[in-house]
Amino acid sequence: MESFDEKLSRTAAQLGLTLEQMPRHIAIIMDGNGRWAQQRSLPRVEGHREGANIIERISLHCVALGIESLTLYSFSIENWKRPKAEINALMHIHSEHLVGIRPTLMNNNVKLLHLGRIAGLPEPVRNDLTDTMDMTSANTGMKLALALNYGGRAELVDATQKIAQEYKNGKLRLKDIDEQCVSQHLYADGLADPDLLIRTANEMRISNFLLWQISYSEFYITKTLWPNFTRTSLERAIMAYAKRTRRFGTVKTS
Repeated sequence: MESFDEKLSRTAAQLGLTLEQMPRHIAIIMDGNGRWAQQRSLPRVEGHREGANIIERISLHCVALGIESLTLYSFSIENWKRPKAEINALMHIHSEHLVGIRPTLMNNNVKLLHLGRIAGLPEPVRNDLTDTMDMTSANTGMKLALALNYGGRAELVDATQKIAQEYKNGKLRLKDIDEQCVSQHLYADGLADPDLLIRTANEMRISNFLLWQISYSEFYITKTLWPNFTRTSLERAIMAYAKRTRRFGTVKTS
């Protein structure tokens, strides 16, 4: 079985890039489902359904490219403010997708992770999510993280509360609380920060997504609506990323 480096090196060579120019963790804010449906005079729910289908395809593309981690913004805490009928449809689609994607995850050695407040999800979605994560927990390939009932501020609040409780119980000392400590108390401890953040549908905001983790991520905004996003779209984003010089707060040296 190819290692991530071997697969990523092969992809880099095919794209005319070096291994160092390839992102290992890609995060995507999936936007444009409603507009896609509107353009076709379809109900919004059909756009969400097509968007769910694209998740599976793009996940497989990332596996083929050798991407180590893919994080997708699936449903935010703020999305609960949408009309009840749309929310119910979205939850049903999530349940269907979480069950339907299991063969693909298992056949491609993909491990499913969850980011967000799982207790706030409807029981059927919560059960399907938990069962799929349990089923794929031993998989050693790409990590697919679904941000579902997620908010970046909520994640930081939850992490802070965990740290405060451990400090109160004597498990942490004040000097132990540093950036690494905070990272370890986020929803997915062990998931590397994204190298590349993609947002579809030409939206120019981060929408409370991975506020801690994207501190040094490279952003790529595309006009493409999420249901129209393809492997070619993904490779364009990677090529744009490859042209960037990541400085992490330093200055470019001559």
